[in-house]
Amino acid sequence: MSSNDDQIVIQISQRNASGLSRINASEPKTFAEKPKIVFRNISYQETVKRGFLLHRKTVEKEMLSNINGIMEPGLNAIMGPPDGGRSLLLDILALRKDPSGLSGDVLINGAPPPANFNSISCYVVQDDAVMHTLTVRENLQFSAALRLPTTMTNLERYERVNRVIEELQLEDLAESKVTAAGETKRTRIAMELITDPSILFLKEPTTGLDSSTVHTIFLQLKWISEKNRTIIFSIHQPPYSIFKWFTSLTLLASGKLMFHGPAKDAEGYFKSAGYHCEDHHNPADFFLDVINGDISAETLIRENEDHEANGHEEFFMRNKQVTETLAELYTKSSFFRVTKDELDQLPREQKVKRSSAFKRTLCATSFWHQLRWIAWRAFKNLLGYPRITITQVITLFIVGLLAGAIFLGLKNDCTEVHNRASILLVLTVYQCFGSVSAGELFVLEKNLFIHEYVSGYYGVTSYFFGKLLADLLPRRFLPSVVFTCTLYFMLGLKPGLEAFLIVFFTIMMVTYTASSMALAIAISQRLDYMTHFLMNIYIAFMVIFLATAFYFETTAPRLSWLQYFSIPHYGFMALQYNEFLGQNYCPGFNTKESSVCPNYVMCTGDEFLALQGIDASPWNLWKNHVGLAVLMSIFLVITYLKLFFLKKYS
Repeated sequence: MSSNDDQIVIQISQRNASGLSRINASEPKTFAEKPKIVFRNISYQETVKRGFLLHRKTVEKEMLSNINGIMEPGLNAIMGPPDGGRSLLLDILALRKDPSGLSGDVLINGAPPPANFNSISCYVVQDDAVMHTLTVRENLQFSAALRLPTTMTNLERYERVNRVIEELQLEDLAESKVTAAGETKRTRIAMELITDPSILFLKEPTTGLDSSTVHTIFLQLKWISEKNRTIIFSIHQPPYSIFKWFTSLTLLASGKLMFHGPAKDAEGYFKSAGYHCEDHHNPADFFLDVINGDISAETLIRENEDHEANGHEEFFMRNKQVTETLAELYTKSSFFRVTKDELDQLPREQKVKRSSAFKRTLCATSFWHQLRWIAWRAFKNLLGYPRITITQVITLFIVGLLAGAIFLGLKNDCTEVHNRASILLVLTVYQCFGSVSAGELFVLEKNLFIHEYVSGYYGVTSYFFGKLLADLLPRRFLPSVVFTCTLYFMLGLKPGLEAFLIVFFTIMMVTYTASSMALAIAISQRLDYMTHFLMNIYIAFMVIFLATAFYFETTAPRLSWLQYFSIPHYGFMALQYNEFLGQNYCPGFNTKESSVCPNYVMCTGDEFLALQGIDASPWNLWKNHVGLAVLMSIFLVITYLKLFFLKKYS
């Protein structure tokens, strides 16, 4: 950096990952003409737990050690072995790393990263973070709608989308759904370029791509970098066809800096250090061989080294020695001195308070705008698999027919009261077990949510309600309707529109309450099967508890309080009230003719309700819906809090 720049040092520290604020319209939207990132004394320690039970120890493991460097407009590559720290350094520079254990200084054009850093930079993740049920254009429209300021008109957004499509040569794919890996990567890059960022971060952009696609993507990145954009990416083994385009190269191994400087000078540097790259050998592969301690790449002659390493332990010892030797050699090189001289110009006394070093994640649009677009994408995604929906409807209809066949021929008389109640129990239990899969709602898109949240697409609240309204509600609605209607009309349950609507409302309350419970459990589980296991255990226990009380008319007094936490209990009680209230199953019982019902059989629905401990007052119906609503609210609040406090930085 030039000495006349107005320079401010920022200490890397705690980031507030829980909130999302609007961007102030008066804030600058771009960096200076040529953005330059400077990082000094970057170190990172990770807390690792080792041992078992009482012998468990907490150990601090150093992942990065005193990393310094400068990155300017162009293609800036960070290379190294998988555990060398290349992805870690990239995340730190992109402000996407949990600052616990992190120290050092990061500057952008001599100043701390601004509050709207996520709108003037972008980050392309390694994982699949694209909606495949949407077309390329629809994915870009979603990004433009949420990341561009509201002062832009719809026409301006549309033109921006078209411009990015042209820049990345996606015209032929614009109206097609994203399928292939190469299309996914290019679409992801296009979504980030919507904001016209000055700095672009990419994590492992070549992963899973063939050589032709890699060449195409980097050709486009090279063209983008020539527009005074600073592109920083981590990469493992790039082919020479793209390595020759790299502006700067940063080599890391075991968390130490092996080299940092112009990529075209790297081969000469290693040659001067005694490592010669043979002709027709890819320099990128050669560098990795050297820093990995590969003996086939090492031609440095030492007086005391005249034999090859033997054995597993000796290999790693030699590898460690090579890493330490190369790290020390770099500190004595001219490249290190040039970087150090520029870093030394930065003031060391001026610091920013730890609590304010990282600003809150900002977004460009309002809550209602975010909610509308999140709901739009969720609903489009729901409609993106018509075959699955049709198959599910047909399957549920068949299951309903099979379940109804068991009770086929059900009579509306006193001998079928318990069978009629059993149908209601089947309806309730099925809705509970069928809602277990709802726990995947936030889990399947967890990585996508984290990326888009940190990038400033939307806030937690808008995402939460958008997914509930446009994804969970319609997704659970259709299966419940098909199964319930099949049984209801096939077996001739209580006639009348009011009775049917009460059954339908009760079933939906049971469904959404059970789904909310699945969400509350699943969002904090790393393993999907744990959610299914816990939900099935809960439902099975509550059903056994309920069935025991119904069929054997006995319940342990000490366990009676469990009914207040039982979703099946509330649903079953409400359905029984609705079905049996006011029903008379012994026609002519009060006439002179003898009744066809034996004396020990209940002749009225009210009598059956009384036996179940259900009073005929309307409150005994609606209190069950209130109980379900309370449980649903508790589960949704738990889900929201877990989503809100979810660790959003790696």
